[in-house]
Amino acid sequence: MSPKHVVFKKVSRDKSVTVYMAKRDFVDHCDFVDPVGESRLYVMLSCTFRYGRQDMDVMGVAFRRDLFLVTRQVYPELQDKEKLTHTKIQQKLLRKLGNNAFPFFFEFPDNLPCSIALQPGPSDVGKKCAVEFEVKAFCGENQDEKIDKQSSVHLTIRKIQFSAEDSKLVPSAETTFEFLMSEKPLHVKLSLPKETFYHGEPLKANVEITNSSSRNIKDISLSVEQVTHVILYSSDKYVKSVAKEETSDSVPSGTSLKKEYTLHPLLAYNKDRRGLALDGRLKHEDTNLASSSIVKQEVLKEVQGILVSYKAVLRMVASGEVSLEVPFRLMHPKPEPGKDFFHEPDDMVFEEFKRAYLKGMVYGDDDESPTDA
Repeated sequence: MSPKHVVFKKVSRDKSVTVYMAKRDFVDHCDFVDPVGESRLYVMLSCTFRYGRQDMDVMGVAFRRDLFLVTRQVYPELQDKEKLTHTKIQQKLLRKLGNNAFPFFFEFPDNLPCSIALQPGPSDVGKKCAVEFEVKAFCGENQDEKIDKQSSVHLTIRKIQFSAEDSKLVPSAETTFEFLMSEKPLHVKLSLPKETFYHGEPLKANVEITNSSSRNIKDISLSVEQVTHVILYSSDKYVKSVAKEETSDSVPSGTSLKKEYTLHPLLAYNKDRRGLALDGRLKHEDTNLASSSIVKQEVLKEVQGILVSYKAVLRMVASGEVSLEVPFRLMHPKPEPGKDFFHEPDDMVFEEFKRAYLKGMVYGDDDESPTDA
């Protein structure tokens, strides 16, 4: 039996508008971004930077900024849809849904950031700091009028990034520490086997210590730290350890150590860590730690909203703390040539998102109800 392709479906409250999306993750390949497609009437693609809850407002300034907004009219049709080029999924949906289905198509500009969300704590409520992408379909006499919530559909999507081609760079750092009352120094080197590691892949770090000093080295530890810069509004910086190995290894005076350590930077070990940067968040599925931010040279960093980087840090005690760090990238692997990350098999499954009502509030994307098509 051939695999089935999940088509995400969401219906407005008055059932006048339905959005069908063939996928919710769109890949930034550095030189182009996957296009967006499928739906009815007016359709809007937006990229928003949000810093704080949706209802927060200080001195008349909302904690929200639209980084990108574009709206297309899909009905009445501005072009003959029979003459348009459709994806395979669009062709199947048009055959299945009939004359009341109208395809659409968006392209992401080169300068937009990838989806990033800071993980809330267990007691946090409401939307927090994030760069979010959303597709909205709505009915209206014109695209600028106030949108009737009864006749609109909002569906969150993500823009993610694959790693660039493997570089020959081998990240390393080394330094020499000199101590008072010690004639000879302490030499420390930290290196990684490659510059880019993939989500879920163990990170191996090589440590070389030559202790010619009179001090004894103890309490050696390795950690992976995520560094998150929120560069719109606040210029905040958050440094969070996402993997750590504390050892009892020591290097007495006049001896040396050469050892490989293995770390596992995974969201699974950091589920309740408030403030960690994630690769966006779709409510119906898990995500992972945010990928390292790769910003093109011509793009202003300030419009990226949130930037994420990683480093491996070596620490030890020698009458005081001694540390050394090496930066690296944590990314999604690039698919092999000829293998599409988002395949389009023959069969489809509609995954419908229903609204859940709780204490007078309406939420979307909370419940999933896959049905065969």
